[in-house]
Amino acid sequence: MPDLDDIRRIVRGLPDAEERERPSGTTWFVRGRMFAWVARPWPSIPDDMREIIGTELVVSFKVAEHLDAQATKHTFPDVVLRETSKWVEPKIAVRMERIEHDHLVEIVTEAWRSQAPRAVRRAWEDAAGNGPDDSQ
Repeated sequence: MPDLDDIRRIVRGLPDAEERERPSGTTWFVRGRMFAWVARPWPSIPDDMREIIGTELVVSFKVAEHLDAQATKHTFPDVVLRETSKWVEPKIAVRMERIEHDHLVEIVTEAWRSQAPRAVRRAWEDAAGNGPDDSQ
């Protein structure tokens, strides 16, 4: 089962990414823009989803578009929660005990990519062959 240390290892390979501890929990940023954070069972979350977040490690990730979030939720219903709060949309919330490591790498990388400034993203893609169509 992947954990926060797995996310930390993935994030270390992404330019200008950093981890911060905030009152709400562990959060990752790229150039000051949040791209991932440990989910908390806020009162605004539906009861059944709040119960999962209260008993399991769930990490939320920004995605580029609402359609990306919906597609991921539909494709991986056992891994991605169907709904959380509407704050910092679009996003997905991942049940860490259910995700495969390679899928986690993809989600973390895409979350970073969705928030990284264009110049940072392009430099990383060009240097490492990590473009959107390149295999990772």
